[in-house]
Amino acid sequence: MIINLSSSSSPHSLLRFINSKTPITDFPLKTRTHFSKPLLASRIYSNSPFFLRNREFRQGRRREFRTLAIGGLDFGGFESAQSVLEAVAVLTAIIIVHESGHFFAAYLQGIHVSKFAVGFGPILAKFNSNNVEYSIRAFPLGGFVGFPDNDPDSDIPADDVNLLKNRPIFDRVIVISAGVIANIVFAYAIVFAQVVFIGLPVQESFAGVLVPEVRPFSAASRGGLLAGDVILGVNDIELSKASPSLVSKVVDVIRNNPNRKVVLKIGRGEENVEINVTPDKNGDGTGRIGVQLSPNVKFSKVRPKNLLEVFRFSGREFLGLSSNVLDGLKQTFMNFSQTASKVSGPVAIIAVGAEVAKSNADGLFQFAAVLNLNLAVINLLPLPALDGGTLALILVEAARGGRKLPLEIEQGIMSSGIMVVLILGVFLLVRDTLNLDFIKDLL
Repeated sequence: MIINLSSSSSPHSLLRFINSKTPITDFPLKTRTHFSKPLLASRIYSNSPFFLRNREFRQGRRREFRTLAIGGLDFGGFESAQSVLEAVAVLTAIIIVHESGHFFAAYLQGIHVSKFAVGFGPILAKFNSNNVEYSIRAFPLGGFVGFPDNDPDSDIPADDVNLLKNRPIFDRVIVISAGVIANIVFAYAIVFAQVVFIGLPVQESFAGVLVPEVRPFSAASRGGLLAGDVILGVNDIELSKASPSLVSKVVDVIRNNPNRKVVLKIGRGEENVEINVTPDKNGDGTGRIGVQLSPNVKFSKVRPKNLLEVFRFSGREFLGLSSNVLDGLKQTFMNFSQTASKVSGPVAIIAVGAEVAKSNADGLFQFAAVLNLNLAVINLLPLPALDGGTLALILVEAARGGRKLPLEIEQGIMSSGIMVVLILGVFLLVRDTLNLDFIKDLL
């Protein structure tokens, strides 16, 4: 699973990308891989959870999780075991839905299936039913559905018409693409459920930049900045009009003035005050004051009045999310040299999800929807180790008049992709773990 996800979260609303080109709603408020015999002796369609972070989510109660933190982007700490379990449950559910798509697409066509696994590596628990091994494995890098096509221990004849490799191209395309389809359907179902049970959020924007959190003993804390303050001006720059660029303006001034006084005009309750903050100097020479910043917005909810509005609200929100996911991935790949360092793995996904759940469990709805959509889009990319890579091989086969590539070439392509994914997965697990707040405090 490769996912383009923000590092922020939203408790009271459908999380939306902060740089979205569309509003949260249009309501008028103020502004698979298959392994061949030498590897696993079976064909396997799999997904592994990595994601690309390049967008920010809005925080529904006017609080933003790690939205352009001056001290650098980091992941929230695992402060609540319950929120962590909820995030793990969401990720696990998405993996199961994806693999179930492959599984049922094969099962309903009478294609032999030998394995259904959540995770990779050593088996932690398993059971067998109807000649299928169901297992939970040690490494949470995704899951897979295994087919006995090249399994030397299988007693199924190699020319059995119900082996996946012997089925017509169209049948195989259905099996491979079913995981992506399942995630898209699941994403819509999640949005639909939130519209029905919680309501659709609408946004009202205000001038200034909100300060959701100030770190203790930071430059901002020493200067008198408080959580909940609204920055209405920085040096000679007035932030009097609501705009998505306000956060960036404040960040730029602070980063460009290490060890130099910065004058902040602050809205605090019913009064306006001015404070002086001297940014600390980072190792790279930029300034930081140790705060989180987010757009100054409020959210309210609109409940659908009838079934027609349920479908209309759900469709609008689903299309908006899909557009933002596609746009985010486009920007990521167009600027990959700048965004490569933001590729993160399952630890970061769980950290973000835990922060969402900790703020408000309602936010898990869109967290799950965004993960599903990202997984669907990324898995269609024609890369080895992804469903799109397998589809690409089938398209090559179709273009060759039904003649498959030599087994050795196919094995080389797919096994190299799997190796890259596994190495990347281990690297990201280690790096993301070291980036967690409580791990940093221990080091």
